[in-house]
Amino acid sequence: MPIMYLKKATLTAKSDASDVHATVQEILNTIEAGGDAAALNYASKFDKYEGSILLSEEEISEASEMVSQKLKDDIAFAHDNVRRFAEVQKSTLKDVELEIVPGMIAGQKVIPVQAAGCYVPGGRYSHIASAIMTVTTAKVAGCKHITACSPPRPGIGMNPAIIYASNLCGADKILSMGGVQGVAAMTFGLFGLPKADILVGPGNQFVAEAKRILFGRVGIDMIAGPTDSLILADATADPFLVATDLVGQAEHGYNSPVWLVTDDRTLAEKVMELVPGLINDLPDVNCENATAAWRDYAEVILCSDREEMAATSDKYAPEHLTVQAQDLPWWKDRLTCYGSLFLGEETTVAFGDKASGTNHVLPTSQSARYTGGLSVHKYMKIVTWQQSTRAGSKQIAEATARIARLEGMEGHARTADARLHKFFPDQEFDLTANG
Repeated sequence: MPIMYLKKATLTAKSDASDVHATVQEILNTIEAGGDAAALNYASKFDKYEGSILLSEEEISEASEMVSQKLKDDIAFAHDNVRRFAEVQKSTLKDVELEIVPGMIAGQKVIPVQAAGCYVPGGRYSHIASAIMTVTTAKVAGCKHITACSPPRPGIGMNPAIIYASNLCGADKILSMGGVQGVAAMTFGLFGLPKADILVGPGNQFVAEAKRILFGRVGIDMIAGPTDSLILADATADPFLVATDLVGQAEHGYNSPVWLVTDDRTLAEKVMELVPGLINDLPDVNCENATAAWRDYAEVILCSDREEMAATSDKYAPEHLTVQAQDLPWWKDRLTCYGSLFLGEETTVAFGDKASGTNHVLPTSQSARYTGGLSVHKYMKIVTWQQSTRAGSKQIAEATARIARLEGMEGHARTADARLHKFFPDQEFDLTANG
């Protein structure tokens, strides 16, 4: 049977795509032309903050003293998990070389970018975990300079726990500046910072648009939209856990889609019955976000079997994908499009968001079809090199000359000719395109 929508979204992420491009472009242009002073003007206007922009060691120490020991222990625990996972990821990239033909060696070299700019959201929610996810991976990659940037609260400054986490994880500088102006400061190298080679980290639509505009002159992790989550559940799933997980992700924002895909109508109906009560039990701002997300963006989809469920999930290509169903190895092998996968009821998206070790900066808006999330690899450049003996270059040069001439690229061909004539002056070669 065709899939059936027991609940259908009335809005999508594109429905809310307000035109922020012109606003962001104007801010970037103004800051690039006006430098530090222009960035400070925007900080005063948008952040409502007049305090220190680059935090001193003393200010970092003072902020750290405001963080409870229990929270410090939790941050250290999460940092250690993220660091160790990043180190394992890094070990999968190695310098290699191969003798292509006798005497001709080609190789791969892995080089970290020099300067990373890590954006840590601090508006609606203070994303301590984002500091851990972004700064730690940059540090493990080997970036020479890491800037952590987060918006200050009006008249107060950055969240002390974000400052503490950024410093613990290895940030060289901590920039108390939010939004487009913070992204611009890292990109353009303001306030004495080195120009960032890559910008990473989540942010609101203005931060996302700034990264989109700047991509090319600086690298980015990905272009992100509202966070989204999908749960695959069969008749064996616990309806309360499924409903709780959906609500937990819906609180991200009013436009954060959550989807349930199942082959069991009874489960679906029970989850739909539970969700409103769980949302109403949240604190006010969380309740407001989750209410709108569930009302306007959530979907509950009934499929005929697990293959149809998996195919539906791959089509949605969710940022977060949870499986609460039998035969987890089958799902792990079958599913292909997701940012991060959570197998079984013993784990949940929040574990990955905060402390389990995998990264929470993930592809949204179906971009999981072609990319994964932030990892140590995002900061690494895989470059190639080659070196040859004269004998090793002979066969390569002959093939190069003929292919280049067939393409009409005579200048290329002559660079190969010149080496053949120099290295093998007593030999004759047929280097014509039809030779």
